[in-house]
Amino acid sequence: MAVVKSVKIDGENIHIFNSAIYIFESNSGYTLELDLIVSEVTERKYKKEQNLIIEIELENGRLIDSIMHLKTLSGGLPQLNLFCDLETIDEYGDLDRVNESSSWFPNVEEGVSLEEIRKVEMPNENISLKLNLPINQVEWLKKQKKASLNELMQDFISEYWKKQE
Repeated sequence: MAVVKSVKIDGENIHIFNSAIYIFESNSGYTLELDLIVSEVTERKYKKEQNLIIEIELENGRLIDSIMHLKTLSGGLPQLNLFCDLETIDEYGDLDRVNESSSWFPNVEEGVSLEEIRKVEMPNENISLKLNLPINQVEWLKKQKKASLNELMQDFISEYWKKQE
C-alpha cells in the first residue's frame, strides 16, 4: 500500500491528517483517487474549485503530478476527495486497486477527530448578535474597532467557558 507523504495544491503545501491513494476500477475505466482529511480552513478554501493542480509525494519518494477533479462529500470530517481518469494503469502498480465489490475500501476518517484537526488550525466564522443594551454601552461598542471587539469577545467567552467547566 502506498503512503502519501505530502500534497501540494496549486503549489501550496497543505496539512494532511490522514490520506489514501488508490486506483478505482469500474466498467468505464480507471481513476486515480486521492482522499484527504484536511482542516476545515483548507476544505473551505478549495471546496468550490472544480480542477486543481495536485503534486503528491509518496513515502517511497515517488512524485505524482496531475490535474485532478474535486468531488465533495458531506458529513463527517473535513475532506478533499480528488480524482482523475487514467488511460492506463501500468505505471501505478504500487497503488492498491479498489472496485465497487471490493471488501476493502479506504477509511481516511479512522483514527482522526475534529478536536485534533482544530488544534492544528481553528477556523473563524462571522457571527451577528442582536443585543438589547443601554445606550451608553451601544455608543461605546460603536466606537470600537472590529479587531478589538473580536479579541474582547474571545477573551470573555474563554473566561466564561473556563468557569463553566
